[in-house]
Amino acid sequence: MEYKAIVVGAGLAGLVAAAEIADSGKKVLLLDQEPEASLGGQAWWSFGGLFLVDSPEQRRLGINDSKELAWQDWMGAAGFDRQDEDYWGRKWAEAYVDFAAGEKRAWLSGLGVKFFPVVGWAERGGSLAEGHGNTVPRFHIVWGTGPGIVEPFERRVRAHIASGGIDYRPRHRVDGLSADGEAVTGVFGSILAPSPAERGEASSREAVGEFRFEGEAVVVTSGGIGGNHDLIRKNWPSRLGTAPDEMLSGVPAHVDGRMLAIAESAGGRIVNRDRMWHYTEGIKNWNPVWSRHGIRILPGPSSIWLDARGERFGAPNFPGFDTLGTLEAIQKTGYSYSWFILTQKIIEKEFALSGSEQNPDLTGKSIRQVLARVRPGATAPVQAFMDKGEDFIIADTLDELVAGMNRLTGEELLDASLVRQQIAARDSQLDNPFGKDLQVTAMRGARKYIGDKLIRVAKPHKILDPANGPLIAVRLNIVSRKTLGGLQTDLSARVLNEAGQPVPGLYAAGEVAGFGGGGVHGYRSLEGTFLGGCLFSGRVAGRAVAEGGEGK
Repeated sequence: MEYKAIVVGAGLAGLVAAAEIADSGKKVLLLDQEPEASLGGQAWWSFGGLFLVDSPEQRRLGINDSKELAWQDWMGAAGFDRQDEDYWGRKWAEAYVDFAAGEKRAWLSGLGVKFFPVVGWAERGGSLAEGHGNTVPRFHIVWGTGPGIVEPFERRVRAHIASGGIDYRPRHRVDGLSADGEAVTGVFGSILAPSPAERGEASSREAVGEFRFEGEAVVVTSGGIGGNHDLIRKNWPSRLGTAPDEMLSGVPAHVDGRMLAIAESAGGRIVNRDRMWHYTEGIKNWNPVWSRHGIRILPGPSSIWLDARGERFGAPNFPGFDTLGTLEAIQKTGYSYSWFILTQKIIEKEFALSGSEQNPDLTGKSIRQVLARVRPGATAPVQAFMDKGEDFIIADTLDELVAGMNRLTGEELLDASLVRQQIAARDSQLDNPFGKDLQVTAMRGARKYIGDKLIRVAKPHKILDPANGPLIAVRLNIVSRKTLGGLQTDLSARVLNEAGQPVPGLYAAGEVAGFGGGGVHGYRSLEGTFLGGCLFSGRVAGRAVAEGGEGK
């Protein structure tokens, strides 16, 4: 056959797999339905956070981390409880934590990847030591954000394209997998019309031709279902309440999950369909790239979080602590939105926005612009949302603020006296260096970490004190993001069938495989693990194909 492998999907996992196979001297066909402008897929849009364990960056900040502690945290988050469906996911989790605590950083450094020196503390958990969450900061931001992590793999792929080792064909949509008996032997599909669409924009689905290619192996790296809200609702678990009638999209529309069904029809097994990862702090992009484009706020721990009726959420549903726990709490209110109330001092210190385009200083690798974050005032992207975003309300008094919140939703759900009562009670906890409000305790604890104290957590202050104003309210929407289940794979990334046996010739990596094994995260992510899962599973798949695909 002309091709050693056909890789379906030119996102991060696909680039890594294709580069690894081509590095071995084998010829690769790389197919993607989108225009070349979208090379790198969702990873390009990301904040570039990577989960690393016991890194030099952590040690310089006085963070004591270990593989054992990371594994304890992973297990507390994952909650693996399905003997069959979780079997390979757990094995992938063990392998991934080993990778994150071992050669991951050195491998990336060898490719030219550098990291921002302050390690972020995502998904803090807020329950017991063996429960969900990161015990310590592990969120390492790539210098250059998403484009910075895509670049070294795109460079390798383009070098192989130039030398003939990789045949890259955008606008080739795979519609099915060819088979000889049970073995997958190739792909067929539609050639789509050329499209001038820029990265992330919707592209034409007009078919102008057909194709059929044969290869020794097919590697599916086509992503998840985050852009397909109908499929999200179909798979929505009852444990998270009722599926939202309305949600924003954190990914472009082409992230539609169609290759999952195609691989399943070829004999692959999909597991953990009901596990997913959607964010609760979404705001409508005032300058959207794709339909219903949502941006996630990366919040510090200080904002007051209220449901749609103005009731404060209890522990551990604080900003940045337990994404799915808070999603469940929100959905069980009967409304698919909630509110932050905060001050100017909080927004200046604590608000960051997810995405490469929302962090031009880090994406552009500008030290001067990064240093400007410590100056008074919100960052330019945050200020743009304050000025132009429909979800932001700013007022000098709480009565004015609540009136604006009610106007925004068109419903008189919020009572200013109830909101004032709850915030005043919280403010009363600042009269002593101790108290019983667990959010205030968490804020004070966070500032004991130097990274949070410097750039992430505002000095505790009273929200109702006019000296700290103006007051700000932000309507928070559900924003779709990641698929945690997917094609079940063994430790060589071979797709398994319903009998637990490999489908000959079929591999999968990245989100379509639940980032490994059909669900490496279990029920919950520790964050920084999505890009890392694409890197790791793409590398495993590429090397397995290059070496002949021997199973483990």
